[in-house]
Amino acid sequence: MSFIKVENLSAKYDTSKRSVHALDDVSFFLESGESVGIAGESACGKTTLGLSMIRMIPGGKIESGSILFEGKPILDLSESEFDKNYRWKKIAMIFQGAMNSLDPVFTIKDQFVEILKQHHYKGDFDKLILDAVASVSLDESVLKKYPHELSGGMKQRIVIAMALLLKPKFVIADEPTTALDVLVQAQIINLLKKLKKSGMSIMLISHDLAIISEIAEKIGIMYAGQLVEFGKSSDIFKNPKHPYTQGILESIPTLRENKKPKFIKGIPPNLAEPQSGCRFIERCPHAMEKCKKEPPKLKTDSGYVMCWLYE
Repeated sequence: MSFIKVENLSAKYDTSKRSVHALDDVSFFLESGESVGIAGESACGKTTLGLSMIRMIPGGKIESGSILFEGKPILDLSESEFDKNYRWKKIAMIFQGAMNSLDPVFTIKDQFVEILKQHHYKGDFDKLILDAVASVSLDESVLKKYPHELSGGMKQRIVIAMALLLKPKFVIADEPTTALDVLVQAQIINLLKKLKKSGMSIMLISHDLAIISEIAEKIGIMYAGQLVEFGKSSDIFKNPKHPYTQGILESIPTLRENKKPKFIKGIPPNLAEPQSGCRFIERCPHAMEKCKKEPPKLKTDSGYVMCWLYE
């Protein structure tokens, strides 16, 4: 039994004029202790996938599919039952733009306490908060401070400590190193590695494949709301199959080879008007007539690829 199994997950955002299908038939699985990196262009559905896992999609909703967590279909649970038994206790999230999510008029400790009250924690508040702050290598003195008194890296680590507060088994980290300098990025990456060694599973959402390669055993490549390739990190980097994955890797500069980075021509399709065939067809150098059909989900040794080239 997989630790996490996502099957045929679809989600959309409704506006007054139209619906935007941000996720379309996404499937993947993780074993206990494994981590996954989700990569792709902006607005491809990465954050919506993370929010779906914790059942918090502002302005959107899950249309279909299932999420099994330790064999339990968590999408079938009532909101109160999921909030009571899963959200923040077993599944937590480090939100994108986390540094700006702290309330400027409350001390850091007050904001930790608010989380514990919201989730009806019955134990020793002070001990749990001190343990959480120590786990991200911060001194307890930060608890008396307000967010504006902390550096960007310290605020990011505080938000990570908040996600870890109730010791979840699975943490979704949405762009946790964005807007941080290189030294602080390294600190956050080392922190995520430390959490992973402790047995925690992580979903790392990022544009940066180099960061993903440091942490995740598996990688999912998203394009226009679909997970077009999924597999072991080593397989994705050494032998990428989907033309979009190949294009991403060819766009990364390298110091070892005297090779000019390439770029992918064109722009992603409009998700408010999804096409029936392969969504990468207008940008793909290998496009065929059959690509106008629904793209296949072909199995590989460790995952799958949505491309007719491997039929």
